[in-house]
Amino acid sequence: MHRRAVIALVILLVCCACASALEPSLDISQYAHTAWKIRDGFAKGPIYSVAQTPDGYLWLSTDYGLLRFDGVRAVPWQPPAGQHLPINQVWRLLAARDGTLWIGTAEGLASWKDGKLLQHPELGKKAVSALFEDREGTIWAGTANVSNQRLCAFRGGRGQCYGENLSLGIVECVYEDKAGTVWAGGEKGLWRWKPGPPKLYVMPDSADVEELIEGDSGELLIATGSGMRRLVDDKVETYQLPGFEGQIKPNNMLRDRNGSLWIGTEDRGLLHVHQGRTDVFTQTDGLSGNDVTKLFEDHEHNIWISTFTGLDRFRDFTVSTISVKQGLSNDVALSVLAARDGSVWFGTRDGLNRWKDGQITVYRKANAEAAKTAGAKSGVHLNAREVTDSGIPDNGVGSLGEDAQGRVWVATKSGLGYFENDRYVSVPDAPLGKVNCIAADAAGNVWISNRTHLVHLFGNHLVEQIPWESLGHKDFATVLLVDPVRGGLWLAFLQGALVYWKNGKIMSSYSAEAMGEGGIDSLGLDPDGTIWPAGEIGVSRVKDGHVATLSSKNGLPCDKVHGMIEDNTHSIWLYMGCGLVRMARTELDAWAADPKHIVEITVFDGTDGVGTHEIETPYSPRIAKSTDGKIWFLPFDGVSFVDPRHMPFNPLPPPVQIEQVIAGRKTYDASNGLRLPPHVRDLQIDYTALSLATPERVRFRYKMEGLDSDWQDVGTRRQAFYTNLPPRGYRFRVIACNNSGVWNDRGATLAFAIAPAFYQTNWFRAICLLTFLGMVWTAYQLRIRTLERRQTEVRALNEQLVKAQEAERMRISGELHDGVLQQITSLTLRLGKVRRQVPPDSEAVATVDSLQQQLIKIGTDVRHLSHELHPALLQEAGLPAALSSYCDEFSKVRNLTVSCETDASVQDLSPGAALCIYRIAQEALGNAAKYSEAKKLDVRLTRSDGRVSLSVSDDGVGCTPNQIAKSGGLGLINMRERVLQLDGTFEFDSEPGRGSTVRVTVPFRAAQ
Repeated sequence: MHRRAVIALVILLVCCACASALEPSLDISQYAHTAWKIRDGFAKGPIYSVAQTPDGYLWLSTDYGLLRFDGVRAVPWQPPAGQHLPINQVWRLLAARDGTLWIGTAEGLASWKDGKLLQHPELGKKAVSALFEDREGTIWAGTANVSNQRLCAFRGGRGQCYGENLSLGIVECVYEDKAGTVWAGGEKGLWRWKPGPPKLYVMPDSADVEELIEGDSGELLIATGSGMRRLVDDKVETYQLPGFEGQIKPNNMLRDRNGSLWIGTEDRGLLHVHQGRTDVFTQTDGLSGNDVTKLFEDHEHNIWISTFTGLDRFRDFTVSTISVKQGLSNDVALSVLAARDGSVWFGTRDGLNRWKDGQITVYRKANAEAAKTAGAKSGVHLNAREVTDSGIPDNGVGSLGEDAQGRVWVATKSGLGYFENDRYVSVPDAPLGKVNCIAADAAGNVWISNRTHLVHLFGNHLVEQIPWESLGHKDFATVLLVDPVRGGLWLAFLQGALVYWKNGKIMSSYSAEAMGEGGIDSLGLDPDGTIWPAGEIGVSRVKDGHVATLSSKNGLPCDKVHGMIEDNTHSIWLYMGCGLVRMARTELDAWAADPKHIVEITVFDGTDGVGTHEIETPYSPRIAKSTDGKIWFLPFDGVSFVDPRHMPFNPLPPPVQIEQVIAGRKTYDASNGLRLPPHVRDLQIDYTALSLATPERVRFRYKMEGLDSDWQDVGTRRQAFYTNLPPRGYRFRVIACNNSGVWNDRGATLAFAIAPAFYQTNWFRAICLLTFLGMVWTAYQLRIRTLERRQTEVRALNEQLVKAQEAERMRISGELHDGVLQQITSLTLRLGKVRRQVPPDSEAVATVDSLQQQLIKIGTDVRHLSHELHPALLQEAGLPAALSSYCDEFSKVRNLTVSCETDASVQDLSPGAALCIYRIAQEALGNAAKYSEAKKLDVRLTRSDGRVSLSVSDDGVGCTPNQIAKSGGLGLINMRERVLQLDGTFEFDSEPGRGSTVRVTVPFRAAQ
């Protein structure tokens, strides 16, 4: 057995003692009944036997194999591959206490446990006709063949067969009584098998023994083909069922946990023997068939009946109903009154009924036509009596009431009266007409509402009739309520108004508009004077002139309320158009304190035995509480009651099973470690919970761990759906609760994995990653080569540009030297000649001298400019020597201290790069001399790590970015552009008062 099945078995064994069985005082018709019929497709053929394994499944045997039933779905069972039954025709089933399912077929015996199906060769190919487990755990198997029948006992997996020499005949049943005696019954009669040697008891008429069970007094009851028998003092006697007449052919018996006896017959359906009476339930009552094949009680104490045409289940209702089958005169009850003596009175269309101590008394008019009803034809119910000489004038009974003397007032079609000492006393002064309500106060006053008046009686005498018009109403009061605290009377009118009337005066009034314009069907009163009208629009609260209404907006399932009452446990009960509602008084008080409060309630509906309707009876009372605490109300198909102190409760947490997995339209066993194939797009997981009482009310929650962030509440749905799950391992969990809200928090777990496609594997991802990286590397290399090619082209272009610039500089330098400088020199010489020609004392001598000096200075500047434009030393000796020479000359010309350090390794720098650095040094030194007011300049030319660096610093005043912007900054721009042409970096640092520094770094490119 699987571990979860063992856990389920432990839970069941612990809880069975506290689980409530069927209420023994009720008839079969008062239980909840469900039928599954073969003709509706439930099964292919008759169901012969029923068993329940510890995992909670119900097993059904048929001619076509086994069905596994969870209360919702009946699924054909198939053994695992390589295992098989002796034959698919299964006759008998037995679920042993160790969890083994014993399967008796038409050609041998098999057992199923822990996923293994074993065949037992001790029986050979014989048909198995009986299976039973005794208190020692021995499995008894009886056979049914033409000859050589056997009775076999299996202990510890080994079997021993008996009876070859005893002419057992077909063995139909095996039974062990409380004394430990093992009995076997069948074709030949009844055998006492052990202890002692086997002894045969022959049945009268040589009838077959079909079933055995122990009676109430310890006698052995015997179901035979000719009727019920019992074994008393070693004698077989006829056994008469209590309160039952007629012959039956019993073939099955079951003693339920409350001691009631259930008997299945071949042709008369189902009999139920309980509390000294017998009731019958047949196909005409809804049974799937009259030919019963098996009776069974499950772990939750539901009673299962298998027939040749279907399967039936009986269970307790939360709400019980009394109908004509229990002796009620008519199913249409119009009013219900709970009297102070403990009796409950019902006014029906066919007589007045009184319920007391479990017995119904019907009061009818003598010789009433109603006595010819079907109920009368078949005789009065065993638990009911009929009185036809009570003096009641009419069988149609409407409103009821009770006065201070305990007299029950009854309104009929013919008049008004009351019951006293079991006799009806007419009140001649009472007006005729339909009576809507009767109320009485402690002083002996009786108030009656009819269509025209409010009638006041005292004792048997009419006191007054008050027309409704005098109260300001054209309609009439439908509900009356005596106010014992303040005195007076509360009246609820047909159109919804509410009036408080006292001493002939209206003390307070609430219009229909103030009450919500809905009819009022009942009135309640708190000790503090709060009035609770209930009706069309919900429950209203009237206190201190304020009206508030509790409706579906505050959590009620609907708005229509037929009646409202408080039980002895201080819970509020509302009989509504959509069900019966229970609400804690604290919830009602919480709503009274906060009208927006959503009340917590419990709703009982049809599955709980509550009949619902929107039509209201024109009579009252409509709801009542008897002295034993039961709540009574009118569903129009009898009279229903609920006992708040003894509510049926199912304490068994339902075993949860994961049945199968459907992936890609293929079904897989739901076994842990399941590995699904790749490409799973749609995944469906089927699960169930084995609560067979009301499986339609079992609720589920599930979660895929690692995928769902929280539990998914899916109500009653028994499938989980997922789409496009990525390949990896998963863990699916599902939990469930039964009809009483008891959760199995352990639930069931399924661990499975989805295999990856080849393109979803790690090695494929690694190949893809490596391929991608290779492509990226290739693209990178191509890009690098492209950039290098472009850089080469750019460098070549820059070199050409530099060469072009140098060529242009050389041309300009040559023109300056050969043209302008020669002309200036010629002019200087001519001015000297002119001076000699001018008289020494002439003023022109000074002018000529001045012009001659200016021309000499201009000539010097032109010569210097020509030298700068075309530094011949740079081409002849290289950058270090040219830069050192320029610094020396600059120092002399500018009269500044210039420190110059050069690295001789820069000698091999390409001419273009050397020229750019040289020009940058010229620009930097010129800017420092012109703008910084420097006294000392520092020039450094170095080479390191394949790069050439130039640094020009001064100790001048420095500058700010704003000062550079004002000056235009063209020198900096020129220097930066030159550096960018060489793919180098340019930095300029300057702070006011701390001088400036120009730093240039370019790649070292050797001269070609």
